Amino acid sequence: MEFTSEIKKATEPIYKKISKVLPEIEWSIHAPYIHKINQLKKEKNAVILAHNYQTPEIYHGVSDFSADSLALAVEAAKTKADIIIMCGVHFMAETAKLMSPEKKVLLPDMRAGCSLSSSITGDDVRNLKKKYPGVPVVSYVNTSADVKAETDVCCTSANAVKIVNSLGVKKVIFLPDDYLAKYVASQTNVEIISWKGTCEVHEKFNDEEIYEIKKNNPGIK
Repeated sequence: MEFTSEIKKATEPIYKKISKVLPEIEWSIHAPYIHKINQLKKEKNAVILAHNYQTPEIYHGVSDFSADSLALAVEAAKTKADIIIMCGVHFMAETAKLMSPEKKVLLPDMRAGCSLSSSITGDDVRNLKKKYPGVPVVSYVNTSADVKAETDVCCTSANAVKIVNSLGVKKVIFLPDDYLAKYVASQTNVEIISWKGTCEVHEKFNDEEIYEIKKNNPGIK
């Protein structure tokens, strides 16, 4: 697509937002697509949701809402758009559809997955419920619709402890993030039965790197 003077003028305000991270020579490639996508959004009455982990040209160039997965689904449900385009992974599109069943939800790449979400299935949850009858299931929102269907309560990382404590029980099945489950277990007297699911990206971080960053940046939060 050609980077015309008309497109350059129309997209100039967008480029100002990301000029510090995207060289001008690259902008000439992205701008025509951004311009066309923004035109199509209006024609089709569509909104684009961009997860926080998207690239600058998507995050600032075409998205109507940028946030974490749950916040995106909530915002999409408030709009009068007919079409929701989720720039994220598979479970995020499913969550948006659950909260806006009457709208068409599109995922640009059906192969976009999450190692944490794919670590557990609905069958796995059903087997756990047979093994621990009567024990409530709390699932992190970063799970598939299949898993959510077998869940008693969904939680976020921010309210996980509050949700577990609110159930007033001695034992809870907590899915699927093993790290979040360990954190919750450390903050409550409830016995936590966890699933050994992990995110392949989160596993790349370690305490030595964090200490090094803190050492090199005194006072950093």
